[in-house]
Amino acid sequence: MAATQQRPSPEDRVCVGAIAGVRGLKGEVRIKSFTANPEDIGAYGPVSTEDGERSFEVHVTARAKGQIIARLSGIDDRDAAEALKGERLYVPKSALPEAEDGAYYHADLIGLPVVTTAGAAVGHVIDVANYGATDIVEIAHDPVPEKGPKTFMVPMIPTAVPEWDDKRLVIAAEFAD
Repeated sequence: MAATQQRPSPEDRVCVGAIAGVRGLKGEVRIKSFTANPEDIGAYGPVSTEDGERSFEVHVTARAKGQIIARLSGIDDRDAAEALKGERLYVPKSALPEAEDGAYYHADLIGLPVVTTAGAAVGHVIDVANYGATDIVEIAHDPVPEKGPKTFMVPMIPTAVPEWDDKRLVIAAEFAD
């Protein structure tokens, strides 16, 4: 009987990039890399699609316009590459190095409960984005208020988020409104 390989659960995976388009006729893809060093997108082992059905070895061939140009194992022509456009690429969280002190992976923050420095429950983290200056944490209210926004955003800076760990994210009270 052959051993079956278990796929990591969605919580145990980290998105390291997304296929933005194709280049050429031989199946090269343009990838928007989400790794600190964009060329490292293939350094953590095979990447898998969001549904986990397909996995690829990534061989970076070039950089162009802020994206990585790469060949994916098993993708040998433009049509096959074109079919992957928009696909997000994941690796198991265990393949990544531990975050240094004071650092975090976006995936580690998503889902964390949010409280104020006074201990009042606020909601939970639903997304982390970066528009250039710093990371921005999007928080959903728990419970959803009848009036006002259902979500709000807080910059991931010490005055707004003085502390966080694997159990909760603490925000300054003035940012909770």
